[in-house]
Amino acid sequence: MSSANRLILIGLFLLFSLQAIQAQDSLGWQKNVSDKRLKTLSYGLAGGYALSMTGLYFLWYDGYPQSHFHFINDNHEWLGMDKVGHATTAYQVGLYGYDAFRWAGMSEKKAIWIGGSVGFAFLMTVEIFDGFSAEWGASTGDLIANTAGTALFISQQLLWKEQRISLKYSYHGTTYRKYRPDLLGANGFQALLKDYNGQTYWLAVNPKSFLPETSRFPSWLDIAFGYGAEGMTGATENPTEYDGHPLPDFTRRPVFLLSPDINLRKIKTKHKGLKFVLTALSFIKVPMPALSYDKTENIKFYWLYF
Repeated sequence: MSSANRLILIGLFLLFSLQAIQAQDSLGWQKNVSDKRLKTLSYGLAGGYALSMTGLYFLWYDGYPQSHFHFINDNHEWLGMDKVGHATTAYQVGLYGYDAFRWAGMSEKKAIWIGGSVGFAFLMTVEIFDGFSAEWGASTGDLIANTAGTALFISQQLLWKEQRISLKYSYHGTTYRKYRPDLLGANGFQALLKDYNGQTYWLAVNPKSFLPETSRFPSWLDIAFGYGAEGMTGATENPTEYDGHPLPDFTRRPVFLLSPDINLRKIKTKHKGLKFVLTALSFIKVPMPALSYDKTENIKFYWLYF
């Protein structure tokens, strides 16, 4: 499993862990630091870090040969999908980390820097694991992507005190994984994490936040620009056969998309349970109509794109 696949799994665990910590009490933010909430958050993050990294090590690194710390250049793999995955994971975990520290009553600026860096800190550990593994290696491209995702969150929060531009994730099933189930997923859940052909990463812009306050443009409506890739049955090139059987000659190609999106964080509700659910799921790009472009199919319209 590639590094970005592992990141999706770790990212989902961290996102829901941070949400679960906040759900133990009122979802409202404290005006001053709450010792109870800060201790709960600190213990939760420490436990989540230890559990996720221990599990990651024994699942993906234990039993593989170790080496001296080294770097690799894997920027050419998967048409860049794993790098966009790194940036998205760093951004979203930083956003939820900020939410958690503000919930604990930490000041705005401290929560931005400390909470916003949670994703970067977790992902740095993954790079260290990779760097000491002979099977992989620390990736300079991953580090740049991790930094970019973290910087996107921190810079916006410092500049605007809100997130006007966000990174999101979506997935749809593909037929490619049946040709390489070992690499792209033997079942639906594995495919969700491993099949880059079905993953799409989105840059969602909130027009309302750039318009005058008198504008009637819906605050919950975003415009999303997506990036995906198709035709990949290998990291750098497609093999001609698998398990003794010939494989079709797929064209590896990037896919660019344009779609409206619903900003779940902008939906106003006084119901704490609903607010929790909307916030927890806000990293997902909501399925909507979309236009796509790639060099094989040119422009294509979807009534509903996942």
